[in-house]
Amino acid sequence: MSHHEASPAARPEPDAILQQIADFVFDLNRIATDEAMETARLCLMDALGCGLLALNYPACVKMLGPIVPGATMQGGARVPGTSYELDPVRAAFNIGTMIRWLDFNDTWLAAEWGHPSDNLGGILAVADYLCRKRVSQGDNPITICDLLLAMIQAHEIQGVLALENSFNRVGLDHVLLVRIASTAVVTRLLGGTRQDVLNAVSNAFVDGGALRVYRHAPNTGSRKSWAAGDATSRAVLLAFHALSGEMGYPSALSAKIWGFQDVLFRGNPLRVPAQGFGSYVMENVLFKVSFPAEFHAQTAVEAAIALHPQVAKRLDEIERVIIETQQSGKRIIDKTGPLDNPADRDHCLQYMVAVPLIFGRLNAGDYENEVACDPRIDALREKMQVLERKQFSIDYLDPAKRSIGNSVQVFFKDGTHTDPMVVEYPIGHRRRRKEGVPALLVKFERNLRGRISARRSDTLLTLCSDRARLEATAVNRFMDLLVV
Repeated sequence: MSHHEASPAARPEPDAILQQIADFVFDLNRIATDEAMETARLCLMDALGCGLLALNYPACVKMLGPIVPGATMQGGARVPGTSYELDPVRAAFNIGTMIRWLDFNDTWLAAEWGHPSDNLGGILAVADYLCRKRVSQGDNPITICDLLLAMIQAHEIQGVLALENSFNRVGLDHVLLVRIASTAVVTRLLGGTRQDVLNAVSNAFVDGGALRVYRHAPNTGSRKSWAAGDATSRAVLLAFHALSGEMGYPSALSAKIWGFQDVLFRGNPLRVPAQGFGSYVMENVLFKVSFPAEFHAQTAVEAAIALHPQVAKRLDEIERVIIETQQSGKRIIDKTGPLDNPADRDHCLQYMVAVPLIFGRLNAGDYENEVACDPRIDALREKMQVLERKQFSIDYLDPAKRSIGNSVQVFFKDGTHTDPMVVEYPIGHRRRRKEGVPALLVKFERNLRGRISARRSDTLLTLCSDRARLEATAVNRFMDLLVV
């Protein structure tokens, strides 16, 4: 007869990470640096622009709207660029999915990677819903300043947990961190107490994590474009549960046998670096300024575009192309063989180098079948070799650098070759902010005018250019300008 040792029934104190997160979301003074607020303004604009651009793609649009046709909510949350008015949970899915669809919003790279503005799906949906509710009751509205502070916190929770914890190493997708960060921040926005945040975030961990299978060959597919929307909407649901009095699970991470760490993290403890939580992530976030491409390839695309004039007329003469990248880039986007869909192509380093070498550009439409069927792309991919450059990997993890280096060199059949084109920091990096911000503003205006009327676009551009006025604007008034 087997012997099973009884488990102690007394509830423990909440896990340390749960307490650190709960304490952080109520400490707004810690995060309101000028640089963080300014970068958050840019993140808000960029993320919304990415979402508006995604509405040009039927594969995205079919995922939007109420889950059941006609199930709208008067006085609910609006979805930018549409006429949808939904409950906050479904609105969070819509907004998060739009922002992430084209792989064009901001990025964070560390032991784990991800896209912190994915959290805006839940934050914006809840902020609009709450703001409209407050105004209807004669209370003070939620302002864009409140929204930016919430974004800084969500960026920080997701990004700091990614610094030393590699979820991809155990097969879990990074959207787990979106669910955790969104849950914490949204629970506070909804008026939750510290205990409510502890309860809600513990449930976010209890949910486990999505598998990364949909991001990798041979199963790469469009779920990677709506997984973050799913995560941030789940966060809103968990927040509402907590505010209704639903209980939490204090040792959700550390419980032996049954907890997150034993079940899903191979028994390893989750770690928060000594720096703790502040505004580091927002201040150092990476923008995708020029290319809708997986971020480990951004500098490779820039290098390929620089080489385009030298190779465009000599495509038939190319013998081989050598791409040197970081270990993370080689591990997740070095891909050979057939590419079945846009989601497959925008996570293939060779494809993202081939297109700019041939055409001198890379945009969202270049992942669609109309471009992908060009036989020159696959012919060029077959001539590519992807190697890890150790120094790129070292600098990638260096907290003082956080570079994302790539090198591209083309060799021709006659023995000649281009010089290796090396780009260490993408234009969206903090080190290139002076160069990157003007291009980011151009990107936002282009995406805005592609969906919103000229008159409202002019109003929004003027408003967003004046940070003090923008921060004082009520969220519902801001959203009024984005509905169609």
